[in-house]
This record gives sequence, structure tokens and C-alpha cells, in this order.
Amino acid sequence: MTQQVTNSRGPLVRRWAARGLLALAGIITFLGLVLVVAAWTEDNSINKDLGTVDAEVVSDNFSRTLVRFYTPDGAEHIPQLGVLYPSGLEVGDVVEVEYRKDNPELVRVAGRGAVVTLLPVGLTLVGVWAVVVPAVWWLRRRM
Repeated sequence: MTQQVTNSRGPLVRRWAARGLLALAGIITFLGLVLVVAAWTEDNSINKDLGTVDAEVVSDNFSRTLVRFYTPDGAEHIPQLGVLYPSGLEVGDVVEVEYRKDNPELVRVAGRGAVVTLLPVGLTLVGVWAVVVPAVWWLRRRM
């Protein structure tokens, strides 16, 4: 009797595991798409009131890269959220940045845009689904 109860739970556990994997992959896909849309939105916002200036990289760590720049009115700005698309920057580098004139906290490295997010997000999503689809297939096949 105990043997039958254990065997009858197997398909149920595999079904829930498959659903959980699909849900997790769906959430990761949604977050990836939100990231790309947010990048495009911020780029469009900068493009509406574009200012360009040279900036010095003052801090570079895992979570953000900070730059210091001066707007034409002489005000110094160090956006606390960091610069968008900072890959390859090091402390002390001087780089051209583009910022929104009426909100200098929104700044990106000149010449870079939301297109930069497509490759990492795309590869992440391909990797997630390349793992999830065979796993779900295997789990469902075993039912």
C-alpha cells in the first residue's frame, strides 16, 4: 500500500516541477523584456532634451559607474544612479556623455543606447529557455 502512494505522487510532483520551471522562465522573460523597454524609454527621454559634455569616471563598481560632469551653467553633476551603458569604463577615464538637460541625473555614455541591452538579455533568455524546454519535456515524458 505504501508503494502505491509513493508512486502516485511522482507524476504530481513532476507536473508541479514542470509548471514551476515554466513559471520561472516566464518571469525571467518578462523581466528581460521590461529591462529592454526601460532602456528604450530612458534613451527616448534623453533624446528629447539632449545635452552632450565630457565627463570623468569617478567610481566604478559592480552596481554602478559614477561620472562627474559640468553643465554649461557651471553646475557639477554626479548622478547617483550612475551612467547608463558603462561597460569598459575605468576610474579616471574621460568620456563623452549625453544627458537630459532638464534632468542631468539621467545620463548615458555617448554613442551607446538601448541596443546594447539586446545581446545580454537575448542570450540570457535563450539560455534560460534552452535549459527549461528540455527539462519540462523530460519531466512530462516521465509522467
